[in-house]
Amino acid sequence: MKKPNIIMLIAALLPLGLFLFPLWKITLEAPQYPTPLGMYIHINDFSDANPHDIKNINLMNHYVGMKYIPESIPEFKIFPAGILITSLIGFIIAFKGNYKWFLFWFILMVTLSSAGLYDFYLWEHDYGHNLDPKAIMKFTNPDGSQMGFQPPLFGSKDILNFKAHSYPRLGAFFLGLGILTSLIAYFIGKKNIKKV
Repeated sequence: MKKPNIIMLIAALLPLGLFLFPLWKITLEAPQYPTPLGMYIHINDFSDANPHDIKNINLMNHYVGMKYIPESIPEFKIFPAGILITSLIGFIIAFKGNYKWFLFWFILMVTLSSAGLYDFYLWEHDYGHNLDPKAIMKFTNPDGSQMGFQPPLFGSKDILNFKAHSYPRLGAFFLGLGILTSLIAYFIGKKNIKKV
């Protein structure tokens, strides 16, 4: 097996790290919570950063009319299948394809990852803006419009007396590294062809 194909094989393996490690983490800091509340977002599940964090977030969010964080969302069925299928395509390309196919896999993964991030943004937007009008507490912006409680897609943001943080975790780094590695495999393969 040629060196670029071995690198491509590694690239196809790396996204499978999403099945072992969290993809994202959202943390909420506030004076009334000495230990910040947080949740991990996995490829197929939500989990507490600390015991009962999601339960406490749901109780707190109920007062402002936000939906409960569900135990499952449709994406938890789609994302694992998508990663398995794209990794399988990557394996086939690594064994059978040339460097041009490595670029195809890179573009495919960038496209699907971008779509996944956009879907995550839409979920956050709905979660933070589609509020129950019968909520116990109502907050408005200075212009009188209803205040949203959407956490940031990436970075930190002040929401009332909370500071929300949203950052990728190890699973996302495995995915990103796999995508980058396929691009490296493409350039090495292209360079080797030019030498011949």
